[in-house]
Amino acid sequence: MKRREDDTVRAVTWTGGHLRLLDQRRLPDAIETIDCHELTDTAQAIRDMVVRGAPAIGITAAYGVVLAARARYAQSPSNWRAGFLEDLDSLGSTRPTAINLAWAIRRMARLARSIEGDPEGILLAEAIRIHEEDIEANYRMGDLGAELISGGAVMTHCNAGALATGGYGTALGVVRRAWRSGRLVEVYAGETRPWLQGSRLTAWELVQEGIPVTLVCEGAVASLLRQGDVGWVVVGADRVAANGDVANKIGTYALAVHARRHGVRFMVVAPTSTVDMDCPTGDRIPVELRGEEEVLRLAGRPLAPAGAKAWNPVFDITPAELIDVLVTERGVVHRPDDEKLASFMSHRKASYPTGELLNGPAARPDRG
Repeated sequence: MKRREDDTVRAVTWTGGHLRLLDQRRLPDAIETIDCHELTDTAQAIRDMVVRGAPAIGITAAYGVVLAARARYAQSPSNWRAGFLEDLDSLGSTRPTAINLAWAIRRMARLARSIEGDPEGILLAEAIRIHEEDIEANYRMGDLGAELISGGAVMTHCNAGALATGGYGTALGVVRRAWRSGRLVEVYAGETRPWLQGSRLTAWELVQEGIPVTLVCEGAVASLLRQGDVGWVVVGADRVAANGDVANKIGTYALAVHARRHGVRFMVVAPTSTVDMDCPTGDRIPVELRGEEEVLRLAGRPLAPAGAKAWNPVFDITPAELIDVLVTERGVVHRPDDEKLASFMSHRKASYPTGELLNGPAARPDRG
């Protein structure tokens, strides 16, 4: 799989015989990888957040399907599908909020039904195709989103960069393109507690490329936006409902509320594979709850007294009414709602050869 000059970070790699994941839990202290030779390894890596970010999870799952099929075929070449669907169900339960996980598994499963003989080669080609399509979509979204930024600073939340995707990134793809085209002077990144994806991952990616980044505690966001230096908040998404509501890392909703209060525009950058037209509203999106220890402890050390409890939702839902633009590889939807998304998603990719804008140029913001 060829890389472009600015495609420098890959969280997911197929080595030729197995899956290799960059262990994002170890960044930025150490750059380590974990090899997955079986489906169980892959599922555990997704569950334990070795790999995270909706597109990267979907790509990892696609390669996991290859490993599952390989194992089943080795056990019983004439009846390899026995137990295969159960394998996929197990894989799909690892991170329920990220729709790309289910999307990738469904796509691989549909292909698997038509295969006669050894399935590995055909399924691997499809997994690689999913990976390559994601990278190309990220470059496309980077171009489209950067066109809307006209100077000043942006703020992002969590990590929606190369680490969260097949490469280049969704929200950080926009940031990268805006920086290289001179449309951006600085990036503010929220810490993103309790896993600190903003400080550990987003800051790491941007520092690698020489893009100025300033970390912000979540409690300081309102004060930062009030100063007026930030023109856009740019985030990714783990699922977009049919009405435009967005599930993203916990804290995104609060950031959107602060942005609206202070006149800062709010951009969601996500491939169309993240849009779930079968989910009518954000209320129907399952929100993953993780263990209390992630909040009560840090690097094995207690942060709270014994007996204290913690509520640890991984995601929240940002209502569509707080979103100014949804950027996809097919084009840009301004102020998304159920009617606009239904019209947008009903067109095939070929219908948007130049990134056509729904509610076009007149809907573009005045400020950067």
